[in-house]
Amino acid sequence: MNKKIAAIFLSGLMAVSFAGCGLKSPEAPAAPAAPAETTAPAETTPAETAAEPEVTLIYAEVNPLDTIVGQTGTAFKEKVEELSGGKIKIDIQASGVLGSENDVLDAMLGGGGTIDMSRISAFALTSYGGEKSKLLSIPYTFVSREHFWNFATSELAPEFLLEPHENGSGVRGLFYGEEGFRHFFTVKDIKGIEDLKGMKLRVSNDPVMQGLVEGLGASPTVVAFGELYSALQTGVVDGAEQPIANYKSNAFPEVAPTIILDGHTLGAIQVVITDEAWDKLTEEQQNIIMEAGKYASEFNRTISEEAENKVLDQLKAEGVNVVEVDDITPWQEAVKDVIATATANSAELYQQIVNMK
Repeated sequence: MNKKIAAIFLSGLMAVSFAGCGLKSPEAPAAPAAPAETTAPAETTPAETAAEPEVTLIYAEVNPLDTIVGQTGTAFKEKVEELSGGKIKIDIQASGVLGSENDVLDAMLGGGGTIDMSRISAFALTSYGGEKSKLLSIPYTFVSREHFWNFATSELAPEFLLEPHENGSGVRGLFYGEEGFRHFFTVKDIKGIEDLKGMKLRVSNDPVMQGLVEGLGASPTVVAFGELYSALQTGVVDGAEQPIANYKSNAFPEVAPTIILDGHTLGAIQVVITDEAWDKLTEEQQNIIMEAGKYASEFNRTISEEAENKVLDQLKAEGVNVVEVDDITPWQEAVKDVIATATANSAELYQQIVNMK
């Protein structure tokens, strides 16, 4: 399907009312301190805000609103609308109604204005020339959440966010967040890394993730996220990987009730906006978007670990087979060639990230 057809198709989808998701938006906390930035956005006065034109930005989210990323999107929306006095509205289309991350990115990069913004996994940009973004998905790069946030608030972070804009892709990153470490989950019970051998494990169309699965002795199988539940149910795949909160919110425990806490990557996310949408905003509106992005990033940092731990406790109480990994060394050894290959062209930059722990 070419990009024009995809844009028409997505426009048709948005004509159907998906706004009533039935999910309750989280209460936004008092505004936390913003993470360090190279420059602070200029403050917008009430008079300036009143003079601004009204604009609505369509925001795509593949996960439900009750997930960590869904709550982060809602926090961003509410802050934008508060700061703009309602002149900028963020229309969040959640639960994948606008397609998978790749579908959404294809639509955004194809132009046409059907989708203005989206929350994406950092590694989703790898297939679109995101060489820097790829480094954030390298297995076992981040040893802790603190390690990731050291990067996300560093002088390197804006450089990574602006990469797709600078290489002409047509989108730019606004802010970072995370949705917890990603883990494998399977239909059959497993006890350790050796049990993954020979399994068909779902992956996105990402060479790093495919290499990771191959390194573990399994068979990478590309399946669209929206089709993953049925793929697990029918035996098309034997397992997949997601952060804990997404695993539960998408009802995957119903068809794959074993999760092994290998934490192969931290689910680094970023919110992106098309250059087309960005350029239509006034300078004051751009400042509001950036200020709300800093707020949403800090909101994400505040809720992520607590929300994940709560979900993990719920999974255990519901009888999910949660397998702890006491020694991560065999996993790291299994994928060391993948790491070396994926970082070969950016070894110095990758080492800077590693050193931030």
